[in-house]
Amino acid sequence: MHSIRNGRKALLALALVAAAGTVLAQDALTAAEVRAKLEAQGYTNINDVEFEDGVWSADARSADGNRVDLSINPSTGEIYPDEQVATLGKADVEAKLAAAGYTNVHDVEFEGGVWKAEADDQAGKDVELRLDPNTGEVIGKAKD
Repeated sequence: MHSIRNGRKALLALALVAAAGTVLAQDALTAAEVRAKLEAQGYTNINDVEFEDGVWSADARSADGNRVDLSINPSTGEIYPDEQVATLGKADVEAKLAAAGYTNVHDVEFEGGVWKAEADDQAGKDVELRLDPNTGEVIGKAKD
């Protein structure tokens, strides 16, 4: 009975640590701060501000009146519109992820203004990644 209780406590502690990691990543910016950053950059009619897959996302109307989907770096607030052009190619992204210790990199595609990829992290966990289109820096990471 004692080992079952300890096992349950360990599982609860592990779940709390995992949840805290997600909350910490999200807490870097709040939804209100994301909305304020978008407005400061000239976006209007901002909708669907959500934290998913390790990054903030929203849809809005750009200054030129076009509807755009946006990805937002949760740490810096950098905005990546879906119509943005990447300066890195797929091979560059794969090489950057390999250099950062990711393995089994697959499903690399440019979508929504950022690079998206799936890989195994340094601990061997399957993760979904979002990367800056110009630097290849991982801006979002979520369990796959």
